[in-house]
Amino acid sequence: MTDPLVAQPLDISDRAARRIAELMAQPQYKGLTMRLAVSGGGCSGFAYGFSFDNQTNADDVVIEKDGVRVLVDEISLDYLRGAEIDYVNEMIGAAFTVRNPNASSSCGCGNSFSVG
Repeated sequence: MTDPLVAQPLDISDRAARRIAELMAQPQYKGLTMRLAVSGGGCSGFAYGFSFDNQTNADDVVIEKDGVRVLVDEISLDYLRGAEIDYVNEMIGAAFTVRNPNASSSCGCGNSFSVG
């Protein structure tokens, strides 16, 4: 487990940690770990992608909170440093989101962003 006194490069909100734990308790996610990646694309230049992975790569950074883990590769981490993974449940739907201080703009859906 990560030492709580050592700053992590990004945070997981309490809501996101609870939702990840709920998902990990389901049989279809047994043995998998949530992954957050940044890729080129989306309406603003870069897009966030959440998936589940069955392996940890050599360049992955493991972000932990309350017993849940999120994998982020080093290249994506360059765009995510200081960000927070959150989980929102609104009238239009429920989803994981990223609050990213590095984004100079983002699209209305919140799934893509640009850096300035």
